Amino acid sequence: MHPSKPIILVDDEELVLRANEQWLQLAGFETECFTDPRLALQRLQSPFEGVLVSDIKMPHMDGLELMERALALCPELPIVLITAHGDVDMAVRSVQAGAYDFIEKPFDPQRLVKTLERALDQLRLRSQNRQLRERLREQSGIGAKLLGVSPAMRQLHQEILEVSALNTHVVIYGETGSGKELVAQSIHEYGQHPNAPFVALNCAAIPEPLFESELFGHEAGAFSGAARRRIGKFEFANGGTLFFDEIESMPSNLQTKVLRAIQEQRIERLGSNQTIELNNRILSASKVNLQEQEDFRQDLYYRLNISEIHIPPLRERGEDIPLLFNHFCELAASDNNLPQRTLDENDQVLLMSHHWPGNVRELRNIATRFALGKRSLHELLAQKPSTFDPPQPASYQQSLAQKVNQYECSLIQQSLRKHQGNITEVMRELDLPRRTLNQKMQKYALNRTDYLPSNEESA
Repeated sequence: MHPSKPIILVDDEELVLRANEQWLQLAGFETECFTDPRLALQRLQSPFEGVLVSDIKMPHMDGLELMERALALCPELPIVLITAHGDVDMAVRSVQAGAYDFIEKPFDPQRLVKTLERALDQLRLRSQNRQLRERLREQSGIGAKLLGVSPAMRQLHQEILEVSALNTHVVIYGETGSGKELVAQSIHEYGQHPNAPFVALNCAAIPEPLFESELFGHEAGAFSGAARRRIGKFEFANGGTLFFDEIESMPSNLQTKVLRAIQEQRIERLGSNQTIELNNRILSASKVNLQEQEDFRQDLYYRLNISEIHIPPLRERGEDIPLLFNHFCELAASDNNLPQRTLDENDQVLLMSHHWPGNVRELRNIATRFALGKRSLHELLAQKPSTFDPPQPASYQQSLAQKVNQYECSLIQQSLRKHQGNITEVMRELDLPRRTLNQKMQKYALNRTDYLPSNEESA
């Protein structure tokens, strides 16, 4: 099913209006025509997800006034102005005032068709992004916990929401510093029992002799040094979620006991014969594929791996790197009452060429040190030469085109932030025609409203 292509046409000349309507209808657009701009404004009082095309010279109200009043009603409405009396100054003023494009008569109808196609594509993309943000904010708020706007992170958000609703055991795969515990917390918080306990246990941090007591608890006198009863993690998390971090480090002899507890859904404290019934959701995190680990029980793997989530490494979501770096810089500067340091173009290249083996944890460390100190980004990254541009497997290599795209996207984002979404200033700084800038913003799913000052965005 093709998406709808609604257009409002406004022109006081009936013959011109009908000719344009015929061209657009043949091109597959759905048109509504008005010879009086006041009636077009009345139409915009009702929901409209399309493009407004208007002549400039009209009685009662000219196209510039119509645009101003239409944008007051629909701030994201793309508006294309058409005139036989245009000049460069008028075109610039129109674009500065919020017009999507400005076309002089006479014009090739195909130019109008292509302009409207681009405007509708941008409008649909903006609508999809807004719906995604609203859905994540309203249904889960997950975007505030797991930051990122890249397609990979959007996919991760969606997978978390889907898995959360199932109440199954889940294995979370991810590299060091990728945020496995944050994902586990999100699954718990947006699951069926968000108010129940969430208990985390790092399997690599507990000495093996204490592991069994830590998991199952013990009675007073159960062994030497057990002076009082202790509630174990299984029991403490009862009714909620038990999270095994670095589960690949769990001792082999404990794996059998954990498997039995999960299968039978009951445990006994050490030194006790009393059975405790369990109702736990088990989340596990691993840096390696558990199925390929010889010392990890496969029957336990199949019990735990009902669902699985893979967290993308930071190097595979390059568009998030500048966003996260600036966010962590802002936090560090704000917490310490310091002015925020800014990145230059060379710094952007360094950020995008670094492979971030420590993922978000490493990036936050570098961003915090950059914000609080005087050292350059190059100096901070050069402290760890083994992590800067190391040889990587072929699957991790990016092509030149990918690197150029990442860099180009980061420059446009930086300029949009700097000028708070003012497209004219961005065009001037980057020396880009409006059409080229629009195409690139559409390519990288950038929306100028995301960079407006907060008071304007909420207006």
